[in-house]
Amino acid sequence: MKYHSFLLLVFCVVTVSAVAAAGFVSSGPGYHIAKKTVLGGEGGWDYLYCDSAARRIYLSRSTHVMVVDADSYAIVGDIPNTPGVHGIAIVSDLNKGFISNGRDNSVTIFDLKTLKETGRVAVGKNPDAIMYDPASKRIFTFNGGSQDTTAIDASMGKVVGTVALGGKPEFAVSDEKGHVYVNIEDKSEVAQLDANKLAVDARWSLAPGEEPSGLAIDRKNHRLFSVCSNKLMVVLNSDNGKVVTTLPTGSGTDAAAFDPDTGFAFSSNGEGTLTVVHEDSPNKFTVAESVPTQRGARTMTLDQKTHRLFSVSAEYGPTPAPTTERPRPRAPMIPGTFTLLVLEK
Repeated sequence: MKYHSFLLLVFCVVTVSAVAAAGFVSSGPGYHIAKKTVLGGEGGWDYLYCDSAARRIYLSRSTHVMVVDADSYAIVGDIPNTPGVHGIAIVSDLNKGFISNGRDNSVTIFDLKTLKETGRVAVGKNPDAIMYDPASKRIFTFNGGSQDTTAIDASMGKVVGTVALGGKPEFAVSDEKGHVYVNIEDKSEVAQLDANKLAVDARWSLAPGEEPSGLAIDRKNHRLFSVCSNKLMVVLNSDNGKVVTTLPTGSGTDAAAFDPDTGFAFSSNGEGTLTVVHEDSPNKFTVAESVPTQRGARTMTLDQKTHRLFSVSAEYGPTPAPTTERPRPRAPMIPGTFTLLVLEK
């Protein structure tokens, strides 16, 4: 029996060593779903935004914005009358928030303390992504219908200019030194915008990436992370637009994030996975792990304070049969199942 036990031990050691050598033993950071909180409520969703300092998460819900405590995950407020809402931008030092309303071509301005609307600004057609650039102190909306960006003076709440982008814009980020970068979905490129002069400085191809959506930035090392519909994350040098590398992601990706404190970049994928990429050096990147999330969890936001990631999804019913009017029908969301997903290491 002792001899057989020794042989079994040797077999197990050899087997584990062989599996590890083949690359099947995970040594990733260990991101996982730590909590799920059913929030319910009506409406689909698009962008999320975490105000790490104020401990709030803003969730777009088609016609309103749901506000959730970033620690307890309790609903603490709601901002109504935001038709076709896509995104939320926060300017803490002005006590102002800004919401892009895709269906009525406007931006809602609201008070961060009361969550009450204080103004509304007309912008381009179908404003989608929205962001604040601290260098120019301007809010930028990226308008898919008119294929341009509208710049708003954040303090005055007035439009100061419009810039044609030559294609359909998706998400955008700022280097906080005067440049804004935006994915151009139908051209598979990134446009670099001078935030003060309101002019496009450069256009850079994302090939082999196609139809980019989410975009994140490493400001220290001048790297952009653009996630594309053909299951690629393209890493660009934000100084010259050169492709540094590409990495595989899951399908249905829509959002990207980068955590400067940990060196991890993320792609949230609608198939129900989160791709985690590590920045080993400014020129070397590695896929650290693919984390199961939930079908439909395609958007996300990063809490810079706790390093948690938040995503949302829901439960779905069966997909209807195709019709002439709806050749590619979507599965209906089951009412009351809208859920906040909390991911951490």
